Amino acid sequence: MSVNTTNAYGRITVTEEAIAQVAGSTALECYGVVDLVSKKLSDTISDLFRKQNSSRGVRVMTNGDRIFIDLYVVLKYGVSIEAVAQSLKKTVKYDVEKFTGMVVDTINVNVVGIRV
Repeated sequence: MSVNTTNAYGRITVTEEAIAQVAGSTALECYGVVDLVSKKLSDTISDLFRKQNSSRGVRVMTNGDRIFIDLYVVLKYGVSIEAVAQSLKKTVKYDVEKFTGMVVDTINVNVVGIRV
């Protein structure tokens, strides 16, 4: 599925995969985030055959012009989980809204592990 918007120049369509790539690359740049990981085994197997792994660990769902994002992250040992999660939410929300021009409704951060 994709998100559609219309402006003075015409109609714009953004796919969920493009949104996932933006969210994934932004999440990896945040302090304290070590990696993005897939939640399900079937996602891990399908990731092996993808050329781009920047969307691994990101699930995007759209409903109308609203965007819902789930992030599955591994954090660095010793950082505040709450502080990193809040920073991650704000940064990903800002970048995705700037990229798409649409409203990001919800971002869920799921901490899958800690890496030393």
